[in-house]
Order: sequence, then C-alpha cells, then structure tokens
Amino acid sequence: MGRMNDGFSTTIGFADYPAVSFWEKEVTPPGIQGGGENDTSTMRNTVWRTKAPKQLKTLSECSFTAAYDPVVYDDIVAMIQTNQLITVTFPSGATVAFWGWLDDFTPGANTEGEQPTADCTIIPSNQNASDVETAPVYTAA
Repeated sequence: MGRMNDGFSTTIGFADYPAVSFWEKEVTPPGIQGGGENDTSTMRNTVWRTKAPKQLKTLSECSFTAAYDPVVYDDIVAMIQTNQLITVTFPSGATVAFWGWLDDFTPGANTEGEQPTADCTIIPSNQNASDVETAPVYTAA
C-alpha cells in the first residue's frame, strides 16, 4: 500500500455533462463524517457520561477551483442542482464515485496577467437518479 506524495493530477468528472470542461487547479475530495455522538447517559450512570456512535455517515462537500471557458455558462446553469454521478480521479488513477450535484459556481475576479478561475462546490446526495440510497464507491487503480 502506498501513499500519495503529490496531488497532481486530481480531476473531477460529471456523468451527465462530460463535455463541460473545467481545468482543475485545486481539488478537495469529499470527506467522511460520523455525525458525532448519541448521549446514552442515564440516571443509572455512576461516574461517567456515556456515549455511542451514530449509525449514519455523511459524505461531506467536495470543492474545486478551476479555469473555465465562459462558453459553458448555459451548461453550468443546467448542472446546478442536477443530481448525477460524479467521479474524483486521483493521481494514481484510483477513483471515488458518488452521487451529488454542482451546488455553487462562483467565478473569481478577471485580472490582467492572471488566469480567471471559478470556485465550485459539490454536495453529495448519496442517492441515485431513482432516489435509492447509494454509497460512494472507491475503485483502486
């Protein structure tokens, strides 16, 4: 088992809009959260408050900063809030695929001498197009 020594090149693909080109400059893959604790303390505890883990997990937001072509504005409008399969590809070729939607596309300032970029946020839905709970899938390279 190895480790990533460099984040280059991590990319994001959208199944319903494969022709929309983002040129990723920075990618933050989704994280996994347990949701905290359930307090299980009762009046029968004697010294310690007790806790138990919650049963459900959360796939946290994914974000990226990318260069873009303004010609894709109409496609981006269509992508916003469209639940679809999204794939993050890591430098090794390993992938994590999950259902979610592009929630935010915020262009940065256009400045002379700098490449324009946009900050984007993806929210995982964890349910497929049929509204069936669907876990993220990791696939090794």
